[in-house]
Amino acid sequence: MRFLIQRVSSADVVIEENTVGAIKEGFCVFVGIADSDTKEIADKMIHKLINLRIFSDENGKTNLNLTSVGGELLIVSQFTLYADCRHGNRPSFIAAGKPEPSRELYEYIIEKCKETGARVEHGSFGADMKVSLVNDGPFTVWLDSAEICS
Repeated sequence: MRFLIQRVSSADVVIEENTVGAIKEGFCVFVGIADSDTKEIADKMIHKLINLRIFSDENGKTNLNLTSVGGELLIVSQFTLYADCRHGNRPSFIAAGKPEPSRELYEYIIEKCKETGARVEHGSFGADMKVSLVNDGPFTVWLDSAEICS
């Protein structure tokens, strides 16, 4: 499982000219899922996500987590996080999870994030989405379950 996390001052996702999710301060999280991923892996990734201390405290140090600042989450599925660009110029996505199990795990992630008390918005799995965001910092963090869960 892979999370590409961007600390944002605002973000939204649009499907067919309709805004389906929008947040203010918080994280825009792009989620990639592989066939080997499980709910247990998702739980560990969510724990790390919610507890990442990448918001500034009163001294300008990155010491605060999402909960501390009342941050919001915009969660967007993105199988392209599993792009393999090692050969040729056209990426292979064979490492990305199969659609139905990935959809179920994506929905699980959304529900578990809601249980943390954070306001959670999201895109629609498999849809053609337009994501806009204002990256605050810029601050972008990559979480890979191969590193987090090993």
